[in-house]
Amino acid sequence: MQLKFLYPHWGSEHLDFNAFLNVVQTKGFDGIEINIPKHSQFNKALNKVRNENPDFICVLQQVLGIQTETSANYLQRVKSRLEELVPFEPDFINSHTGRDYFTFEENCQIIEVIENFSARRNIPVFHEIHRGRFTFHSLTTLKYLEKFPELKLVGDLSHWCVVSESMLQNQNEIIQKVTPHIHHLHARVGFEQAPQVNHPFAPEWETYLNRFIAWWKDILNYHSDKNQYTITPEFGPYPYMPQQPFTKEPLVDQHAINVEMKDYLKTKLS
Repeated sequence: MQLKFLYPHWGSEHLDFNAFLNVVQTKGFDGIEINIPKHSQFNKALNKVRNENPDFICVLQQVLGIQTETSANYLQRVKSRLEELVPFEPDFINSHTGRDYFTFEENCQIIEVIENFSARRNIPVFHEIHRGRFTFHSLTTLKYLEKFPELKLVGDLSHWCVVSESMLQNQNEIIQKVTPHIHHLHARVGFEQAPQVNHPFAPEWETYLNRFIAWWKDILNYHSDKNQYTITPEFGPYPYMPQQPFTKEPLVDQHAINVEMKDYLKTKLS
């Protein structure tokens, strides 16, 4: 199985798309993961890269801002957003699906519509494990997997660490049940109080890094029969990245960490 590493656009919004895609390739990544704005320049820049490298991977995100709305209104926004992504021909879509305060039935209706979109448009859609979404909690996520046994997830276990205020020490059985559904990884190290440590390679976080590495290895071992598996090192900017008081300077370089994590995982997970 080949590991393919994607570079997150999150934190690079200040770059124009040509410059961003140049950074991605210069740093040795195999593709991108991006929540694109409505911008024709992105399509032009992406097509240029694809013409030069047909294997370049493009993962688009379906992420909606929070606003006061019913589940029906939310669903209309999701349907509109997904259709906006179709012309970019993504390898798959990472969907931030549902809300933690919607009922089980409401979230199921949303999931069903998204899964129907995926089948109709022949675009895989993976639902991210994330706070505030239907996947916000480990045990309750299993209810959805029972109803939708073919559901595919983006594995970002840092969110469950925060929600449970633990390193999931007593949730191995749940993680084992979820593992078959995780088809893409977000390689970010979190802890009990936040989804991101200040620097994953600082010695004080070694135990946490090793915990995540063990989870990622188990997930990859389960999916070892796949030809390739995608991983996005996803250390983000503020508010995920701690910053200095008053100056608001980030404690460390987000981009350097993502590159270092990619290089580290190439050795550690191969």
